[in-house]
Amino acid sequence: MSQAQNRYKADLREFRFALFEQFKLGDVLGKAPYEDWGKDEVEMVIDQGYKFATEVLGPLNSVGDKGCRLENGQVKTPPGFKEAWKAAYEQGFKTLTVEKEHGGQGAPRVVAAVVSEMLSGSNAAFEMYPGLTLGAAEVIAAFGTHDQKELFLEKMLNGTWGGTMCLTEPHAGSDVGLSTTTAKKNADGTYAIKGTKIFISGGDHDMADNIVHMVLARIEGAQKGTKGLSLFIVPKHKVDAKGGLTGSNDVAVASIEHKMGINGSATCVLNFGDEGKCDGFLVGGQEHQGIRQMFLLMNYARIGVGVQGLAVAGAAYLNALEYARDRKQGSSIENFKDPEAPRVSIIEHADVRRMLLDMKARVEGVRALILKAASHLDSSLTKKGKDDDGAIEDMGQVELLTPLVKAFASDQAFRVCETAIQVYGGVGYTKDYPVEQYCRDSKIFSIYEGTNHIQSLDLVARKLGQRGGMNMQKFLGDIQTFVEKNRGHDALGPAVGKLASAAEAIGGCAMTFMGWAQSGQFDKVPLTSTRFLGIMSEVTIGWLLLDAAVIALDAQKKVSKDHPDFMFYEGKKHSANYFAHEVLSAVPAAAETIRAADRSPYEIPNAAFATV
Repeated sequence: MSQAQNRYKADLREFRFALFEQFKLGDVLGKAPYEDWGKDEVEMVIDQGYKFATEVLGPLNSVGDKGCRLENGQVKTPPGFKEAWKAAYEQGFKTLTVEKEHGGQGAPRVVAAVVSEMLSGSNAAFEMYPGLTLGAAEVIAAFGTHDQKELFLEKMLNGTWGGTMCLTEPHAGSDVGLSTTTAKKNADGTYAIKGTKIFISGGDHDMADNIVHMVLARIEGAQKGTKGLSLFIVPKHKVDAKGGLTGSNDVAVASIEHKMGINGSATCVLNFGDEGKCDGFLVGGQEHQGIRQMFLLMNYARIGVGVQGLAVAGAAYLNALEYARDRKQGSSIENFKDPEAPRVSIIEHADVRRMLLDMKARVEGVRALILKAASHLDSSLTKKGKDDDGAIEDMGQVELLTPLVKAFASDQAFRVCETAIQVYGGVGYTKDYPVEQYCRDSKIFSIYEGTNHIQSLDLVARKLGQRGGMNMQKFLGDIQTFVEKNRGHDALGPAVGKLASAAEAIGGCAMTFMGWAQSGQFDKVPLTSTRFLGIMSEVTIGWLLLDAAVIALDAQKKVSKDHPDFMFYEGKKHSANYFAHEVLSAVPAAAETIRAADRSPYEIPNAAFATV
């Protein structure tokens, strides 16, 4: 098959259902800060995004899989990436949510999430470059001085310059507090930066004239640990007061990683200040605020990783569905003893149907999870200054859901891609079809931007107790309201009962964690937090799938059976019922396992793991 062939697929009807029917985007359109946005504008952006994904980025996905090159200290991106970068900025896809005062379009977050899904699904490696650039620019916009904003923002937001985040060091992965990168104040107010950062996505490339690195470093004399870190703007090339490039800033690419996936994204080892000539600008002129400032970018990136996971999973599912409809093998179950029976499409076989429905439910559920978080953010922004308590409540739900978005979506991405390969059978394991690349690309999602275990610790140790536990109480209360309203639903009642039991189970786990904290049994939390994040995510997705099904079945009554929407809505019912009976039914048992807190991982001696 052609190496420049687009294989990306998306169900635009699904996007429109999620935006307008389930999450009521129309309720915020036309209201500040989205007064310039209406349904027609959203529809146009979705259509243009899909066109760009399939015509520009999709054909470059397999091309990018061949990887980047390092030549004379400069990263060379795969053929076509530079032109795609320019086109993405010219068409406005990278400034959808940027405030209008900075030249952006001020779109609702849910719209940007859908567009980001399409762009990431068509080419996850490429989309990382502008995604990280936008995140770095938002940190400068939020915390930078006036001069820093004037110097960097415009060029970063229009694609003239790129951007990165630089946290990890060779001796310190997730333990950022061990950072040894140093910053020494210069006479002109800048800081001399010296150190090495590794695993820097998009750390160098040839698509932009300059790259602005957001670097965590420790000012001389600052205390150890994360509290002593500051954040610096460190451009690849020095810049004058008017944004002109004046020469090297002593930022060198030592190497690029050879990886399992996302090969089109250059993952770099960067050396800062080897020759003592690397200057950085202290963000906002504020010392020792690096972690607080960087958390804006980290949270942005964590939600972005969730979108990446959804995007790749969605593409894998739809490709597997297409293959299952076309591939003929085996007879139907009714004729399995007849060697002369006609061969049927593999979508007719029970286990293939199970795998396809499993992927469908997980993809739709994760999409709903991400859009729910984004819709809370949109709602918060529309309430700001008018209903501040409501805005705080919405942001509380964003905080609570963020670990789920990052961790569960990324875990499910790899699982869905693996299942897609299984649907294809042997050919799925070859490069003739796209799912093996999707699987390789997706594995990193559960690791970077804070491993998924770190996300689970964040959820249990921080998020469950925020605002005195009110965020979690609101979350469980919303589910309970849904259960009481729909427990007797004709088509969904038993599934709603499964949701009720599962929600009760995670509520009980939250109380168990509180009890452990009060009694000093903190060591039980790392043993159980990952499992808890999983079942809380499953409850959330089960709820949102059932919510979508209720909406869909009501809407189905208004269309004829030969209308395309009739079967679309029917699919929503089956996704919800499948997930409730196959997944939610196991949640109470998992909760019981959490409460038991088996200590075997602690108690096994190190030498007992193996004799080698």
